[in-house]
Amino acid sequence: MTDDADGTTDQEATVNDAVAEAAEAIRHGQLAVYPTETVYGLGADALDADAVERVFAAKNRNRGNPVSLAVP
Repeated sequence: MTDDADGTTDQEATVNDAVAEAAEAIRHGQLAVYPTETVYGLGADALDADAVERVFAAKNRNRGNPVSLAVP
């Protein structure tokens, strides 16, 4: 890994780019997949009803079953 002019490594730059891309997708009502310690999560804007519906549809989950909410 090499340091870029701003002090970030190539790996950090790749992660930063991926996070920015996921955030942009979520801002536009799309879904984003993200890793946790044990599983991958499916992220969306919890205040966007259409995005929440996309989560249920993507997971083929009954609307009566809850989904988790992660708050940074």
